[in-house]
Amino acid sequence: MFARTTLLAAAALVVLSAVPAQAGMRQPHVVSANPVDTTPHVLDGIVNAFAVVGNTVVVGGDFSAVQEARGTEEIPRANIFAFDLDSGRVSRDFAPDLDGPVTSLAGGPDGSVFVGGSFSDPQSALVRLRVDDGSPVETFYAPVYGGAVSSLVRQGTNLYVGGAFIKIGWSLRTALARVDVETGAVDPSFTVTPEGGPGGPRIYAMAATRDRLVVDGSFAALDGLRRPQLGVIDLTTGKVANWHTEVYAQACKPNFPSYVRGLDVSPDGQYFVVVTTGGPFPGSTKLCDSAARFETYAKGDQVRPTWVNLTGGDSLYAVAVSGSAVYVGGHQRWLDNPRGADTAGPGSVSREGIGAINPVTGKAQSWNPTRERGIGVKAFLTVKKGLLVGSDTTTLGHEYHARIGMFPTT
Repeated sequence: MFARTTLLAAAALVVLSAVPAQAGMRQPHVVSANPVDTTPHVLDGIVNAFAVVGNTVVVGGDFSAVQEARGTEEIPRANIFAFDLDSGRVSRDFAPDLDGPVTSLAGGPDGSVFVGGSFSDPQSALVRLRVDDGSPVETFYAPVYGGAVSSLVRQGTNLYVGGAFIKIGWSLRTALARVDVETGAVDPSFTVTPEGGPGGPRIYAMAATRDRLVVDGSFAALDGLRRPQLGVIDLTTGKVANWHTEVYAQACKPNFPSYVRGLDVSPDGQYFVVVTTGGPFPGSTKLCDSAARFETYAKGDQVRPTWVNLTGGDSLYAVAVSGSAVYVGGHQRWLDNPRGADTAGPGSVSREGIGAINPVTGKAQSWNPTRERGIGVKAFLTVKKGLLVGSDTTTLGHEYHARIGMFPTT
């Protein structure tokens, strides 16, 4: 782990130019079903997160070794590594030693990456690393106390941090905070607080547009306003938006009181899609084991999804919205399966482990590369050259791609 004395070093604030809001990468067509042959292999564990910095892909998860696609050398890596997007070559210089799983990543300024997870040292549970050599950026210091960091979203000079913590630095912040990308200082003007939820409030996933931050997780309210498991924050005011849905208020099962998981916003920011776990309930109005589209700028107390696609009993953990498709991944067997109960109901289509949904109709698209199901897809990232996929299994598109793969744009 990084020494406390290193992370405590101070430096002056650097003024940053604005960067686009963190929304999905627009792609004009659905990606190919044939993965590229260059992505490296992760030899054990699971991949949880991606970030792209320049032409470098940073990969986070819970693993100990990687291997290049055309190589035989087992390269030790402690829960994080980096590779070149074009060649697949693993960086020999980026090799931080993190003693716990990495659960979230976000590209940072000046060739850096923000890393969040569950580490033994709170001073390292949220760090900013240089991508060229893996060293910590000494100006950034944001120690996290009380729980893990599970989601990161960078927007210009701000970094939104979500998880299960109770404090960052000297500031009390429950599960959600906004910090400065250069110093890690907590923004005192952003104080939206998740409340309630089984086991205490927790943010699972976040995505941002120019003026909205969408959050999901284990909570019942945001700043005292009822928002069961899903809410929208107006970034122009720093307050909870007039956007409220009750569709996730019902528990799926006693052991699934909180079941929202992945979340992504469309490239134009006009809508977002939430995926869930929870269990099969054929004929029910519950949104367990589903993908659902919502309009970002809808208003009122009874916002309903534009469409819902149910798997019929299998969890979805990750989603990526490209404009031409809504990619979903988990350990599902089917899509278009509202009447299935761990079975293929009438009208269902086979989409083993990965699939694409039409963003307008909410129906499964023909894209069907398949993947070995396992626990499921835990990470997607749309990039100009394709769709990165991270999971815990080794077969993707009928080929060997251990825990990482990329479907190219066509």
